[in-house]
Amino acid sequence: MIAVEPRCRLILDNDWAGDPDGLLGLAHHALSPANELVAITSSLTNPMFGPPEGMAKLGADLAEDLLSVLKPHEPASVHAGPDAPFDGQARETAAARAIISAVKAPGHTRVILVCAGPLTNVADALLLQPDIASMFTLVWVGGSARGDDEEEYNYFTDAAAARFVLDNQELAVWQFPSETYRKVVISVAELDYSLRNGGPVGTWLWERFNSLEVPDFVKFGPLWCLGDNAPLIVTALDDITCTYEETSAVPYRRIYTSVDTRLIISDFFARLSMRK
Repeated sequence: MIAVEPRCRLILDNDWAGDPDGLLGLAHHALSPANELVAITSSLTNPMFGPPEGMAKLGADLAEDLLSVLKPHEPASVHAGPDAPFDGQARETAAARAIISAVKAPGHTRVILVCAGPLTNVADALLLQPDIASMFTLVWVGGSARGDDEEEYNYFTDAAAARFVLDNQELAVWQFPSETYRKVVISVAELDYSLRNGGPVGTWLWERFNSLEVPDFVKFGPLWCLGDNAPLIVTALDDITCTYEETSAVPYRRIYTSVDTRLIISDFFARLSMRK
């Protein structure tokens, strides 16, 4: 393979036991040599996926199982967060401590925390160690550019956590709002074909799509959203073909208004094919 230099130290946070596209995002990030994956944390799921008790642990188990198939040279540690939303009280959770340790670890590249789910674990970490806010960039798949955040899944699953994190004056946030990430779509036919022919990793992911119990609103139609793969343009790829808006005021925000879907999806399936 053509050598690619690491661009960032990466922390991944998601509700891995929710809809299965999060696991595709995990696989894509882990397969990308520009990412130095240093920690993975699992968050709570919305009650629409069933009783939340044990779901963060189930998500951590799924992430570890996927890593066992990926077989990275230096596998990242996986830690579960709580099954209850953020309530403003300090909580000593494994996920929060893992985030703090990964942010504070020495290194020569930027620390990026990609959260493509509720911001529960991020809020817990920032409450425990406020000083880490200036030490990493949060890339969040969630919220709405129109301001109607309450309608967006990752926001309303833990609105208190989202408000706490996004109000932090020291934290740089690069946001992929619903208006942007929902346009990262693929036909179900291409998804089915590419996973079936994607070697052991593709087969594992295909089985998750066919075994996870999901509510009716995420059942298959002709298209499937791969919004959790969108952050690859700022971690393992490049945003040169994308557009975003920036705020100069504090807190600093970058809001992506369009992403290169072709680049993201073709890169993912090429990396799956190279792992056959």
